Amino acid sequence: MLDLLTKIPAIGSRLRLYQLARFYGTVGMLLRGGIPLVSAMGMASGLLQGALRQGLERAIQNVKEGQQVSQALEVNGLATEISARLVLVGERSGNLGEIMERVASFHDQELATWVEWFSKLFEPALMILMGLTVGAIVVLMYLPIFELAENIR
Repeated sequence: MLDLLTKIPAIGSRLRLYQLARFYGTVGMLLRGGIPLVSAMGMASGLLQGALRQGLERAIQNVKEGQQVSQALEVNGLATEISARLVLVGERSGNLGEIMERVASFHDQELATWVEWFSKLFEPALMILMGLTVGAIVVLMYLPIFELAENIR
């Protein structure tokens, strides 16, 4: 089911962003708790599905080989443009855990904005659909009464 939803362009990109937000938040929390980076990334791998999980496995291997975390995440499709830059800043400043939590917070805010926009768009359409349904039910209930009245004449 999730694989089917990820193929829909707007929803798939949001699901990817949601998974990345959870991943960054978890890794950031683990790093701030003193867990080494590679172990933290491995622990958080269960939060990712399909291609993202495979990308994480490649990114972990790249980090083990000495590649920068920001570069490994970006190359393997685990970072947006903004998150890659923020992670690079976190690497250079030594606050990778805090920065990853900020990236997660940023992605969460972006998702919340999208959900709010979608609900504002979807609510009127849902109200119209409900109105048409109720109207159809009322017409279908009164139709036999009108036919009966016409036959009595």
